[in-house]
Amino acid sequence: MSDLAWIEQAITAARPQAVGALLRYFRDLDTAEEAFQNACLRALKSWPEKGPPRDAASWLIMVGRNAAIDQVRRQAKQTALPPEDLISDLDDVETPLADRLDGAHYRDDILRLLFICCHPDLQPTQQIAVALRIVSGLSVKQIARAFLVGESAMEQRITRAKAKIARADVPFETPGPVERSQRVAAVAAMVYLLFNEGYSAGGAEIPARSPLCEEAIRLARLLLRLFQAEPEIMGLTALLLLQHARAAARFDTAGEVILLEDQDRTLWSTRDIGEGLALMDKAMRHRRPGPYQVQAAIAALHARAARFEDTDWAQIDHLYATLEIMTPSPVITLNRAVAVSKARGPQAALDMIEPLANRLGGYFYFFGARGALLLQLGRADEARESFNQAIALANTPAEAAHIRLHLDRLQGEAAKQA
Repeated sequence: MSDLAWIEQAITAARPQAVGALLRYFRDLDTAEEAFQNACLRALKSWPEKGPPRDAASWLIMVGRNAAIDQVRRQAKQTALPPEDLISDLDDVETPLADRLDGAHYRDDILRLLFICCHPDLQPTQQIAVALRIVSGLSVKQIARAFLVGESAMEQRITRAKAKIARADVPFETPGPVERSQRVAAVAAMVYLLFNEGYSAGGAEIPARSPLCEEAIRLARLLLRLFQAEPEIMGLTALLLLQHARAAARFDTAGEVILLEDQDRTLWSTRDIGEGLALMDKAMRHRRPGPYQVQAAIAALHARAARFEDTDWAQIDHLYATLEIMTPSPVITLNRAVAVSKARGPQAALDMIEPLANRLGGYFYFFGARGALLLQLGRADEARESFNQAIALANTPAEAAHIRLHLDRLQGEAAKQA
């Protein structure tokens, strides 16, 4: 591995700990980021010559903190020093940061950083953008490409989000057990949103957005290290791994969607499936089920089926029914209808989703699923109408292309009958 490669790897791994600790010290996102960047520049000069430090995160924290303090002192020659308590009330300058920080410190710093990025005043897309910038260290250009927006627009979005955080009077003290439990749910939701940003990509968007899935898995693993006995975090990580395991089989070479029933299961990642299933088994032993665990259990049933025909649709129907109780949502009912159509037939599934028409009238997947059920029931004209509505609501060219296949099939069958 080249010098640049191992340094980049070490810095990426240490970033959440280092930025989190610097944020605790300076209580300002921009100052913490600048301090970390200065430390990285010094690492690029020092590490190739002297070798990697024993603890990269501690080294970056110490060097970044000293660089920022030097900057404050230079500015202090022109302006009065701020009160010490505005810089930090948690550690004094004699704190032996050169020593290895213990796990508890890391845990609180990373947690605080993640909590700030998913601040409730921010929109979900802003939460993801800020997390990618602050926690993951992606450049504005990389984030803009992932969200399919211009670089300047993304720069403005992140700047506005950070300004909103700065005005929000964010507490920097370590949250108590109850508050921590409440916040970790928000952090988990942010990680899942990030994964879906990558997972929902299709066609030409795949190269830019699919890495978001891997980043979400990295953050989920990080959360799992912080909350090793929390079954919902195990479930979240398992869910992401089991879904991501199908990545190589979900699209053809032209970027067109390949349905689950048509996927080449030899392309599924056995490593991700194995890790996901092991986490699921571990989570279930805690006997504290939650929505992520149920969704992971559904993904696990798909992963365990050697062929599409072997899928346990009755059990998937049961799990979706459980999920409907935990988190009632028309989208979950729509997903359940797919399992119902396999277990009890298309009419039962259609009866289930028809009452959702008003609530899902602007949802691509509703009309796609409804069209497919109508097609199975031989109601071709109604199916064609539903597919046309789906195309009008398609989020990506790949989704629209997939629905057109159904329409082409209908048109071909009509031509044969004419």
